[in-house]
Amino acid sequence: MLSRERVVTALARREPDRVPYCELGIDRSLAQRLMGWGEPTSQAANLEANAYTIEEAKALAAELHLDNISYVLRAPVYTRKLPGKDGRLFYGEGLIRTRADIAMMDLPDPHKDELYAEAEHFARNKGDYAAFFVTRIGIFPTMLSMGTETFSVALYEDRAFVEEVLDIYCDWMVVVAERICQLDFDLFISTDDMAFNTAPFFSPRIFRELVLPRYRKIAPKITIPWAIHSDGNIVPFLDDLISVGVQALHPLEKNAVDPVAIKRQYGDRLCLMGNVDLNLLGAGTPKEVDAEVKRLIRDLAPGGGYIVTSGNSLAAYCLPENVRALSRAVRKYGKYPITL
Repeated sequence: MLSRERVVTALARREPDRVPYCELGIDRSLAQRLMGWGEPTSQAANLEANAYTIEEAKALAAELHLDNISYVLRAPVYTRKLPGKDGRLFYGEGLIRTRADIAMMDLPDPHKDELYAEAEHFARNKGDYAAFFVTRIGIFPTMLSMGTETFSVALYEDRAFVEEVLDIYCDWMVVVAERICQLDFDLFISTDDMAFNTAPFFSPRIFRELVLPRYRKIAPKITIPWAIHSDGNIVPFLDDLISVGVQALHPLEKNAVDPVAIKRQYGDRLCLMGNVDLNLLGAGTPKEVDAEVKRLIRDLAPGGGYIVTSGNSLAAYCLPENVRALSRAVRKYGKYPITL
C-alpha cells in the first residue's frame, strides 16, 4: 500500500498492510539534528504557523519512514510568550482578562483566499503521503488566551464572557474548516487540550453546555475524517465526541488513560493514535523504545484502527537515535496480520 492508502484504511478502522507511523509535529531543532540542516534552532516565534515547507515535510517523512506530512494553521492565541531552550517559545499568561481586552483579538480573515494558498499548495503536492491538517477549534485557545484562572472563574461568574471569546474562535473555524476540507487533506485534527492526567479541566456538564454545541455547529463543515488531540484523560467526553463525528483519538497519553481499555470499549468507533512515551524518547534507549513500540502494536493494532505516533509530537528533547528506533520498530513489528 502507499502511505496515504495505509493511513486512510487505518482511520476507517480496518487493517492495512502494516500499522501506519505518523506524527502531528516535529520540533525544528530536532529536525535539524535528524537531517543535518545546520545548528539546532527552534521554530519561529509564530506558534500558530506551519513549521515546514512541503519540500522539508516530505524530506523528513522520507527520512523517518512516516506515512504522513502535517500542515499547521491555527488562530492566534493572546498570551505572553515565554522563551525556553534554543529560543523556543511557550505560551504564558493569558492577555484576555476582561471584556475590554477582547478588542485586541484580530484573527486573520477566514474568507480571504490568501489564508489558504500555502495549505492548498501543501495538500496538492503531498505525493503518496497522507496530509494532516492540524488546527485548534476554540476551547483550548480560549483557555490559553484568558488564562486558566480567569477562564475558570468566569465559567461561574461570567459565562457570557467565556462564550464571547469562544465564539470568536469557533465562528472563525466554521469558515476555515469548510475551506480546508475542499482541499486534498486526509485528516482534520484539532488539538483541543481539555484534560489533566487525572480528569478533564471541567465537568461533563460544562463540556455539554459550552463546548459540544459549538462542535455541533462546526461538525457539518468537517467532511474528511476528524481526529481530536487532547493530552490527559478525556475519557468522560468520548461518547459525546463520537456523537458529533470524531473518528480518531490522539495521543492516548501514558499514565493518563489506558489505551487497551479504550480499544476494548471504543475500537469499533474510534481509530486510536499514539502513544510512544515522550520520556522514553527523550531519556531512554533505542532498545527500550523498540520494546515499547512492540507492546503497543501487540495490544492495539489487531483488527486495525491503530496508528503509531509519539505520545504528543516529536519534541526538541527527543533523542535522534530513539526517534529512528521508533520508526524501525513500526516497520519491524507492524506488518498485518499481527502475530506478536
